[in-house]
Amino acid sequence: MNKTCLLLLLLAPAIPAGADTISPELGGATTVDITGERAFKTIAANAEGMSQARFMFGQQLFTTVWAPAPGSQPTTDGLGPTFNRPACSDCHVNNGRGRPPAQTGDPMESMLVRISVAGAGPHGEPVGVPGYGDQLQDRAVDGVVPEGRALIEWEDVPGEYADGTAYTLRQPTVSFDDLAFGELPPDTLTSARIASPLIGMGLLEAVPVETLEALADPDDANDDGISGKVNRVWDVERQTTSAGRFGWKANQPSLRQQNAGAAIGDMGLTTPVFPDENCLPNQQSCIETSEKVSHPPEIVPAFFVPLTRYTQLVAVPKQRAATDSNVQAGAALFAGIGCSGCHVPTLQTGQHEVSEVANQTFHPFTDLLLHDMGPGLADGRPDFLADGQEWRTAPLWGIGLTKEVAGFEFYLHDGRARSLAEAILWHGGEAEGAKERFRALSEAQRKQLITFLSSL
Repeated sequence: MNKTCLLLLLLAPAIPAGADTISPELGGATTVDITGERAFKTIAANAEGMSQARFMFGQQLFTTVWAPAPGSQPTTDGLGPTFNRPACSDCHVNNGRGRPPAQTGDPMESMLVRISVAGAGPHGEPVGVPGYGDQLQDRAVDGVVPEGRALIEWEDVPGEYADGTAYTLRQPTVSFDDLAFGELPPDTLTSARIASPLIGMGLLEAVPVETLEALADPDDANDDGISGKVNRVWDVERQTTSAGRFGWKANQPSLRQQNAGAAIGDMGLTTPVFPDENCLPNQQSCIETSEKVSHPPEIVPAFFVPLTRYTQLVAVPKQRAATDSNVQAGAALFAGIGCSGCHVPTLQTGQHEVSEVANQTFHPFTDLLLHDMGPGLADGRPDFLADGQEWRTAPLWGIGLTKEVAGFEFYLHDGRARSLAEAILWHGGEAEGAKERFRALSEAQRKQLITFLSSL
């Protein structure tokens, strides 16, 4: 080990237990050895029996293009009246990430914009914008007016590594056009979001809440500069507050609620969890259309259960080239500069209704906690206990397959980062030290760290 690596290891926070025992089987017994565009679409390796049947049916539902009601197939109609996309798979490209529009003014195909005003709802949730709600729907069925369009413009942010190598980041600005129900209030809070990968979500759901609470250190009691906390969110079905673990701000407690929220928010489809249409009182054409054709829930329980089971059983691809010397050197640097303080390599699941994900040791590289990521990444939009600078630690497993799966590379919540290096360089707040240590690496070391990430 050279002197620079040794110094980084001495300066970095302590490496979490288990960080030195990472197996290439990132998803435990669910892991599959597959690459290419289907890498995120395979059932867990240990699935059998009814799980396989439900997975296949759920996968069919995930790719179904829903039609407005009344449609030729009543079991898959009910789209809208306002919506963003007509199929789950439209946003999750091959179950992978979404992307921002290529040019300003282009429609958002796998991206959306959350909106809200200051304050919190009765359970701590964001308060929707009067007349629009908490998400801008830019499409609508015939006879209904879309809410409007969101536009993304980019500003270059120059910087350089410690060795003088220059780089350019980009920062988005969101604006709106064709608003159907009046201008948004001046204090409207906005947050552009791309879709996230679907792999391993059942494993993340099965991590005991006690594990999350043990990882949390909201007051930084150990004085390592990292103060992750559990988001506490409203569980609609249980009618109680639960630990959040899904979504960019960990604002959903379960895959049932995550899926139901996406169904109503992104596609205008009611479910057993959210049985009411998302028409607001001022959206008359939306209300009139839904009253004529709505048959709640539009995703019936017999469909919603396998759809959820599908998202619980998408397998995690195996790490590639785990024994390569550059991958191993990059793994040491990843831990040495402090990345594993939040991107915790190893977690364990407990009991779960889906036996395939129960009692597994796996390697997602996340703690599922909220962390202050600094003003550079801030959206200024609170979400339950998450403030405007806090984000859930994104899992890193599968990140090296991003381009193979989706055909493009965009990272972070709004797709601003066009490479893994850019994503690291946007880190701030609790990750400022790790980011600066990355900037201080030599070019060869930076390549090794990226090689490690690309192997995941």
